[in-house]
Amino acid sequence: MFARIIAVLCAAFIGSALAAIDLSKYEVITVESRRVGASTVLGATVIPYVEVTLTAQLPGRVVFIAGEEGDWFKAGQILVSLDKDELLAQRAAALAELANAEAAWRAARAEFWRQYYAGSEPMPGMESWQSADIFLRPFLSFFGERGTYGRHGIHRATDIYTARARADQAWAAIQAIKAKIEAIDSKLRDSDSIAPFTGVITQKLVEVGDTVQPGQPLLKIADIKRLQVKVEVPSRLVVGPKLGMKVPVKLDVGDVVVEGKVAQIYPMADPVRHTVTVKLDLPKDAPAAPGMYAEVMVPDVTTPAEELPVIPASALVWRGSLPAVFVVGENDEVQLRMVRVGERVDGHIVVLSGLNPGERIIANPTPGMVSGWTPKTEEEKAEAKAKAEAEKQLEKASSKEE
Repeated sequence: MFARIIAVLCAAFIGSALAAIDLSKYEVITVESRRVGASTVLGATVIPYVEVTLTAQLPGRVVFIAGEEGDWFKAGQILVSLDKDELLAQRAAALAELANAEAAWRAARAEFWRQYYAGSEPMPGMESWQSADIFLRPFLSFFGERGTYGRHGIHRATDIYTARARADQAWAAIQAIKAKIEAIDSKLRDSDSIAPFTGVITQKLVEVGDTVQPGQPLLKIADIKRLQVKVEVPSRLVVGPKLGMKVPVKLDVGDVVVEGKVAQIYPMADPVRHTVTVKLDLPKDAPAAPGMYAEVMVPDVTTPAEELPVIPASALVWRGSLPAVFVVGENDEVQLRMVRVGERVDGHIVVLSGLNPGERIIANPTPGMVSGWTPKTEEEKAEAKAKAEAEKQLEKASSKEE
């Protein structure tokens, strides 16, 4: 019985010692105030830096899709392909036409040079001289039958001109067929949807075997390695953000606060909602994904600056979605207090409510710290071990008595 009483007293003593808080192990600071401009928290959405919807340029049947949602691809890779059989047949026919046209052009060119050097000889299919006399008589009567431009000379000039015209027509036919082949090649290229950048498939809108029409969406792709935040800023606040300005952005993942850089401010306001779209670049290591919710702290230049308490970012802890700090009371009692925070200024966080200048807080709380308790140091671990041993002795003593 005596041993049991001793064990209980030891356990009580060790427990009371464990509950005591040694503030010397932590950095205790006094909350200061700073003149800070007002800001407004606005809801925003995380978006990819680039997002594209690939659409069909030709009617046809889908024969290939590069992957599913979430699959990555490289720039220049074919993502969707349509059936090309009909286009390939048209191209083969056009190539045959081109071969015939080139043969006709070579024959017409040879005839032209023969007429030019060898003189006038009738060609199969050429007009008879008698029909040409009707048009040549005025010239013959003017120059005479035996002049320099007599009947024979004019007939020869006509033959040469006709041969040259036929060669030119054959050459024009070649160019027309080449243009036809280029148009077919262009359609063949349009039958493949090629990735304009390296990214990921975000939505697949067709399946292999589907028949599509021009303009029909096929895939949605995005570059999610670079992210932005899109926020609709009321017209009265749009004078606050400036290009290149860093603005605090609170992400929905772990309530992490990062600095977003203003990248784009739309030149016009929405005529219905009277808001201006602003886009901010997020850091590369930001824990976010497209579509997630975020909050942007937009400076409000229409409200005068005021004195507000500021604390180091390291002093802030999160309990769920609520920010809090450990406040040290007059009797060195540590209490967890919820606060409402604002923007981040030079590594410090503005406290909008819940804390007053002059109060003391712990600047370096450790994970798992709660009100009235601190993580165990080496001494506390030894005390906890001694307490556990005392409890074991108590159990043994109880079992012996039984």
